[in-house]
Amino acid sequence: MKDVRVVSTWTDLTRDSAVYLLFTFSAIKVSHFIYRCFQSSETSSFSMETHPEALRRERILSSKLYFNVPESKVSIIYSSAYDISFMGIEKLHPFDSTKWRRVCKFLVSDGFLEEKSIVEPLEASNSDLLVVHSLNYLNSLKSSATVARITEVPPVAFFPNFLVQQKVLSPFRKQVGGTILAAKLAVERGWAINVGGGFHHCTAERGGGFCAFADISLCIHFAFLRLSISRVMIIDLDAHQGNGHETDLGDDSRVYILDMYNPEIYPYDYSARRFIDQKVEVRSGTSTDEYLRKLDKALEVAFLNFQPEMVVYNAGTDILDGDPLGLLKISPDGITSRDEKVFRVAREREVPVVMLTSGGYMKSNARVIADSIENLSRQGLIKTQLDSAST
Repeated sequence: MKDVRVVSTWTDLTRDSAVYLLFTFSAIKVSHFIYRCFQSSETSSFSMETHPEALRRERILSSKLYFNVPESKVSIIYSSAYDISFMGIEKLHPFDSTKWRRVCKFLVSDGFLEEKSIVEPLEASNSDLLVVHSLNYLNSLKSSATVARITEVPPVAFFPNFLVQQKVLSPFRKQVGGTILAAKLAVERGWAINVGGGFHHCTAERGGGFCAFADISLCIHFAFLRLSISRVMIIDLDAHQGNGHETDLGDDSRVYILDMYNPEIYPYDYSARRFIDQKVEVRSGTSTDEYLRKLDKALEVAFLNFQPEMVVYNAGTDILDGDPLGLLKISPDGITSRDEKVFRVAREREVPVVMLTSGGYMKSNARVIADSIENLSRQGLIKTQLDSAST
């Protein structure tokens, strides 16, 4: 009996040891698994924080803003959602927030464009905007007071933010979508005009001057990745300095900035001026002839210094004689000649050109923009009417 008890005790000890060893082994395995998961999560988080380019790439590649545009559409981009109407308070700012609609209306009524052939873009999402903007900046727009400062319309600060998002920021996001899509269309067809956009005062971290989102910077980052573009020239001929894209892109060797602006007016951004590759100052009162002479020389120098694969042309019409903010004296015909010069120098070199309408603070701006686009069509630099076989 003693031997049996010994064997029984030994068997119990062996079984208990086996269970203990199995439990210990399993515990070690589970611990290793949890550690690997934690390490993976920590590494992923670390990777996202320390490799913003990877996150930017992911956002660009997953964006829906690029889509195939049928041949039945021309390379003119506009949406009725561009126009800002906010209980009339938009009229407190000199910017004509319905000029985009009126430009298209003139083009259609003049027989240069069919309404059904206009391309409607998608609205940029938060993920799209985060390609350039920080989350802190986008969160700051949840304050109506911040939007009021950016749009320079103080009463906006007193409205609920959901209304501000819908009535003010949503139209801006739609125009951003138009600018980004315009690059794709330009590369495919040689040119594209976003009847809105050109928010050249907005940087990744700060809006201002009626510019809430950095559509030019966003457009170029999308083009770098999705269109395999490696050299972009920004030709900024708005009366105001383009301090937004200069701050965002001025130290990027892939981008060449030609900025022709009045140094005596907003934004007085001397820090951003350091990033301008080719600075052409046109002071208050500059005449049409003088302006066009300077432009001819500037374009010649720019294309000698840099060979772009795409041109982003910020075609503000606040250089127009009588504009209360631009303070230059360029005639409507001068603006038509200006736009033709830019398109001709790009098209002759077979460089795709994206045009944005940007600033302009008189009711006559819409008619001037439409006349200029019609001239581009007459000159064969763009094609606003489809062949009957394409319709």
